Amino acid sequence: MTFPCSTAHRATLALLLMTACSHSSEKDTPAKTTPVVGVERQITRGGGGRILSNTGVWSPDDRWLVYDTRFGSGFDGTRIEAVNVHTGKIKVLYESKNGANCGVVTCHPRTKKVVFILGPENPTPDWQYDFSHRQGVIVDWAKPGVAVNVDARDLTPPFTPGALRGGSHVHVWDAHGDWLSFTYNDALVESDIRDIAVSAPSPRVRVPKSHPRNHDGEYFSVLASRTTPKPAPGSDEIKRACEEAWVGDNGYARADGARQKRALAFQGSVLTANGETLSEVFIADLPEDLTKAGESPLPGTAATRPNSPRAAVQRRLTFTAERKFPGLQGPRHWLRSSPDGSRIAFLMKDDAGIVQLWTISPNGGAPSQLTRNPWPVASAFTWSPDGRRVAHVMDNCVCVTDVASGQTRRVTARTDDASTPLSEACVFAPDGRKIAFMRRLASPKDPANQICMVEIPD
Repeated sequence: MTFPCSTAHRATLALLLMTACSHSSEKDTPAKTTPVVGVERQITRGGGGRILSNTGVWSPDDRWLVYDTRFGSGFDGTRIEAVNVHTGKIKVLYESKNGANCGVVTCHPRTKKVVFILGPENPTPDWQYDFSHRQGVIVDWAKPGVAVNVDARDLTPPFTPGALRGGSHVHVWDAHGDWLSFTYNDALVESDIRDIAVSAPSPRVRVPKSHPRNHDGEYFSVLASRTTPKPAPGSDEIKRACEEAWVGDNGYARADGARQKRALAFQGSVLTANGETLSEVFIADLPEDLTKAGESPLPGTAATRPNSPRAAVQRRLTFTAERKFPGLQGPRHWLRSSPDGSRIAFLMKDDAGIVQLWTISPNGGAPSQLTRNPWPVASAFTWSPDGRRVAHVMDNCVCVTDVASGQTRRVTARTDDASTPLSEACVFAPDGRKIAFMRRLASPKDPANQICMVEIPD
């Protein structure tokens, strides 16, 4: 299925665009918009499952898109694949075995490597796929099928520094492809609490094989966030940390002028003074040396979960309890930082109850409303590599919002609800001229997720 860009099509879309605009001032009067029409192509065809991750889906050369073969929200995929956006050729990078499943793949930003979740092989009644029973693995495109462990696991005390004791999820490299971030659930203590964790490539971690689910890891892993099972009402304590993003391609400039090289922004669940749970924006500044423990041991104890390293600092950035529509809201989304690290983007409702894009400085302060559209942002989103635009779904279209003006432009034609761009992914390519997304379209048997791409002018 293709979406032609004929003269008539462009004219029709231009009429639609006259009502779809936003601006950067505080007034509610819509600004004028310049129509931008992209060229859309359907990349995959036929039945089967396909899911793009929310970021990191492009190969460094812009030629391939990586995805897993899940059919829906369940973790039922068995292959990690790549499709060539020019030829439609498909490469199988990994196929799970021994009863395991795999999914949620992202690509290294500089070399052809992918990282993804692998569920347990040879699952048993006491160790089947679960939030706390999964791990991250890396596959080199030159060695398809050969998985290398990211995070080590040690389930038997005394625990090994640099190893975790549970399951990792949605692994994303930093802009240089050095460190990885992911969410984490402990298998031993309070497994329902989610944290943010990081892995650095040195030192490698070797663990004793004192448990059948123990395994070594090529990366040294620690928690980046600090959570508690019972946050104090009205405090900055959080029970859940999730949906993180690396801040800046090279960190960010602190208020004192120094540069914080590595930091993660994430959503943290706080408890208001009235007992309401809200999602707020937090940041964790990370030290370069992850191996030094703070007041508590890095791998935790039999009674406590793992801990963040010495000199890691967690701060709260947003305080939205008094707003008409408090807390981060909208479709499931991961925070995303501008490439220069100066702004962290998230979704929140405006006073009319419409989900809009907002940004905040990693140093704190008042959030800034980026979009002012009559339709809600309806997907996860990404920044363009030059930091000028944000790609997202709105009103059954793929759109780009100009960061300087706040103006939103449609780059695909509006479709019906059945084939609208899906909320999981709207991802800029490294060249900044293409956006990958998914639609659910007719196939020989049942409708299936298809990977699509839209090329946009500069």
